[in-house]
Amino acid sequence: MTLTRDEDSSLRHWSSRLIQALQILDLEVDHAKIIQVAEESAKAVGPHADAISAFIVGYAAGTASTDGRKSTQAAVHAASNKVLELCEHGESGGPDEKGWTKTAQ
Repeated sequence: MTLTRDEDSSLRHWSSRLIQALQILDLEVDHAKIIQVAEESAKAVGPHADAISAFIVGYAAGTASTDGRKSTQAAVHAASNKVLELCEHGESGGPDEKGWTKTAQ
């Protein structure tokens, strides 16, 4: 997935506005990774899975970084990769399946 120059610029501007408004100034957004999570979630599950997945990645990353377990960037990366791994299985598979023990962030 490649963003056009205009889309990348718009997303960076929007992200900056959100980051300032929400006062989380130390956040760097990996737009390509979040878009990949959203696109793969929508393909694997359905059209609204993209927003839900992006929200849950943010929440998981926030709790991991707040608890001091990981840096914000590492937490976003780990949560995003977990979502992408789940997307490979669509609506089946996941933590309740054999082999998923102790795979959370």
